[in-house]
Amino acid sequence: MAHRTNPFTQELIETARRIATPGKGILAADESTGTIGQRFSKINVENNYENRQAYRSLLFTTPGIGQYISGVIQYEETLDNKLEDGTSLQVVLQREGIVPGIKVDKGTVIIPGTDGETATQGLDGLAERCKTYYEKGCRFSKWRAVLKIGPNTPSERAIEENAHTLARYAAISQANGLVPIVEPEVLADGTHTIEECAEKSQRVFAAVMNALHIHGILFEGMLFKPNMITPGISSAEKVSAGDVAWRTIQVLSRTLPAAVPGVMFLSGGQSEEEASLELNAINALPDVKRPWTLSFSFGRALQASCLKAWQGKHENVQAGQAAFIARAQANSQATLGQYQGGAGGEGASQSLYVSNYVY
Repeated sequence: MAHRTNPFTQELIETARRIATPGKGILAADESTGTIGQRFSKINVENNYENRQAYRSLLFTTPGIGQYISGVIQYEETLDNKLEDGTSLQVVLQREGIVPGIKVDKGTVIIPGTDGETATQGLDGLAERCKTYYEKGCRFSKWRAVLKIGPNTPSERAIEENAHTLARYAAISQANGLVPIVEPEVLADGTHTIEECAEKSQRVFAAVMNALHIHGILFEGMLFKPNMITPGISSAEKVSAGDVAWRTIQVLSRTLPAAVPGVMFLSGGQSEEEASLELNAINALPDVKRPWTLSFSFGRALQASCLKAWQGKHENVQAGQAAFIARAQANSQATLGQYQGGAGGEGASQSLYVSNYVY
């Protein structure tokens, strides 16, 4: 096992536990330049370096952020961003007790001969990049694999390819001192039932865990970022938050080792309110074992209302921060099964779904 000789073993375990602190979760602020441009275009803000830096500074300097957020996933550009007084954003996060993290994959490419299924790139040079990110203050990394549900998908080929790549990434990340967030996202795109999502997600998660075992991953020093178990976005099936919670816990119980300290769910294009309510239901479900902290790693579901309030204007920074902290607090309560609903008003219930989402 690789971790027996890894000098970072204890640090990895401590960092993973810290990020998985009950009542806290992860802000995914790792949108690429292109993706944040799409978000900015909706509020008529120019996608330039200054505006991206201003927006991420707004998020990271939100008063009280450290009460609800334990880690932030960043895009590479952000590692060198500074406040107007020259303070690095990494220092800003560390002062709040927040662990800085970094997205390390290079996006997806089509696997030839499949029905549009994808593999994730980025293993080339990953060890060197991880070493540099560690030196810049990062202590965790994230890699997203994408699988889709269809009549013949996900195929064994796609499952195997993505499980193997996630395991390779995780091993490289741990060898260089970064806690890997392993993210096999089974997309919500499609007309599938919740039962089909459960069955296919279970196959994917089990294959990923098997690959992690084979590659000697330290389970105590990693985090898992899966989709919740839901019907397809175009499905006519209506389910409750309780149905989603029960199916999600069932799939995790059948696949995920208890040694993993935290499950940080992705929002998958759900509205801000829907993501919070379903996370709450997962944590409030009675009579089930939860050996892991069940929390969030949300991007759109933490930022949508904030962006609308900010509008790219300096005079709206406080309004943007107020919208952001309201969502962060709602999700913090949801990790404890204590969210009552209603944060953010009607705007928080607007769908954030994007077909075949890339970032």
